[in-house]
Amino acid sequence: MGKDKRPIEVGLLYSRSGGYSLFSEACRSGALAAMARINADPAYDMCLLPIERDPGGDVDLYGPLCEDLLRNTRARHIVGCVTSWSRKEVIPVLEKHGGTLWYALPYEGFEASDHVVYTHACPNQHLLPLLDWALPAHGARAYLTGSNYIWGWEMNRLARERITAAGGEVLGERCLPLGSREVGRILEEVRATRPAFILNNLVGPSSYEFLARMHRLASEDADFSPARCPILSCNLTEAELPALGAAAEGLVSAGPYFRTGGAGGFGSSLEAAAHAAVLELARLLNGRPDAETASLPALLENAQGPAMIDRATHHTSLPVVIARVQDGIFRTVKALPAVPGDPYLARARTPAAAPILRVVS
Repeated sequence: MGKDKRPIEVGLLYSRSGGYSLFSEACRSGALAAMARINADPAYDMCLLPIERDPGGDVDLYGPLCEDLLRNTRARHIVGCVTSWSRKEVIPVLEKHGGTLWYALPYEGFEASDHVVYTHACPNQHLLPLLDWALPAHGARAYLTGSNYIWGWEMNRLARERITAAGGEVLGERCLPLGSREVGRILEEVRATRPAFILNNLVGPSSYEFLARMHRLASEDADFSPARCPILSCNLTEAELPALGAAAEGLVSAGPYFRTGGAGGFGSSLEAAAHAAVLELARLLNGRPDAETASLPALLENAQGPAMIDRATHHTSLPVVIARVQDGIFRTVKALPAVPGDPYLARARTPAAAPILRVVS
């Protein structure tokens, strides 16, 4: 680290314990690796100093800890949050104190904030391409499940629209409270309806329990094997494979990056997205003393060089990769070129219209 580098504090807001710690650790690893890279590179005039706060998996602590970072440290940029619930908890705090969140998780779209940069995928970059692949490949009789908050609600709503528009049928839908392992009713309905595929929008421990039980069901009844009734997800990455073990075999996921065939050597797309977030933040701040106190729109307006972030929506262009777990590794099934993030699906409906920045609460 050069002696003449100016120090810039950057907040890290990830839960290192609780049901979503695997997501958090992957993002945290990517962010810290990027900071170390910036600090060792003489081309950057700053060094990034991580200031960490750990909510411990308690969603009620995200807002207060975000406020603590913005009030009691010099950090104006925070890399953090896993669930959409936690992200929405901190947005009012960011608005109050003029901070910016760099969010590195896939999410359900229908949000754009002047205080958030979204460096992972939204539905036109994960869910819709996944369904466009699955419907002709596996049939249009679907069962939907999800965690009972905005991710599950919105993802299932969009899936229902896409499936019915394609002439398909949603045979059932059930959401569980966050963290619940009570998946028995879902298994009963899946066994009774025998769908062509299952869209799994459960999160964390709920998902792990459901997938373990489905793996057991598949061993008892071949109609529920991955070949006949695949389970699809948009938030499953390599970060969670250790928690799933053999139950991961045959699962299909969509995202911007998988370790097999992906450049950069990242452990998962979560790590890659957090790494990219910190690198882009450093690029925007480099050679611009005191720029870390600027608002996100001002920071982007005066940026030099190629833009990673869309100035209208603060989303990024990302490739679309659909992959299946085979022998414990995600292997690419289909890959598409980079697609601009379109959180309101506005480009598909009215190409000339730009979405109005707003937060859905």
